[in-house]
Amino acid sequence: METPKFKLSDIFNGIVIPIILVLLIFFLAIYINPTGEHHIIGAANTIAVILTQGFAQMIVLGVPLVLGLLWNKWAGGAAGFITGGMYYVASAGLYNGYYAGSTPPYNFFGDMSMLGYLVNAVIIGYMAGALCNGSTNFKRMLGAGLTAAIITAVIQAYLNYTVSLAPARTMNHGLWADSSILYPGVYGFILAFVPSIALGVIVPILAKVMTWYGIQPLRH
Repeated sequence: METPKFKLSDIFNGIVIPIILVLLIFFLAIYINPTGEHHIIGAANTIAVILTQGFAQMIVLGVPLVLGLLWNKWAGGAAGFITGGMYYVASAGLYNGYYAGSTPPYNFFGDMSMLGYLVNAVIIGYMAGALCNGSTNFKRMLGAGLTAAIITAVIQAYLNYTVSLAPARTMNHGLWADSSILYPGVYGFILAFVPSIALGVIVPILAKVMTWYGIQPLRH
């Protein structure tokens, strides 16, 4: 087989796009993140939370979702175990650091809401793959993606509200009781469901576009 010739598009795909992604992540972490050094749009801004914490969760769930849609349920579930596992370890470790000096001490590695991120990452990839079952029909991909995204969002919202450790549970109750945006519950709903709904729409569109260009795993 002849080796593909080097093209200018290879520079764009191999250098320009990765650098743009690095700069985007840097900008979100420093200037948008509510706990960042500058947080130019506010330390408690809803949009900022969605663009940072919500964006991170969308990446964690989006990778298994797109593999489930493009490949199969097993690939989606396996990818979810990897991405969800990394997010679980990172989040639990972060919150353990936040509450290291508390009495009694909290172990967020045993927090069911933290484990929920791992479980939901597996579920979203497996469920989307099973519902789509190899089909590249956009309506079916969209239905599978939205269904998987909304179900996992409901599970995570329930875990956060009911069985998370006291500090996280108290914070979550406060978000749902917040009435600064129209009515109580609106703020909690936005944070819990808007990123997932967006994910359930954006990823099937991305997956469909990838099929147009043949960017999908080989099927045997």
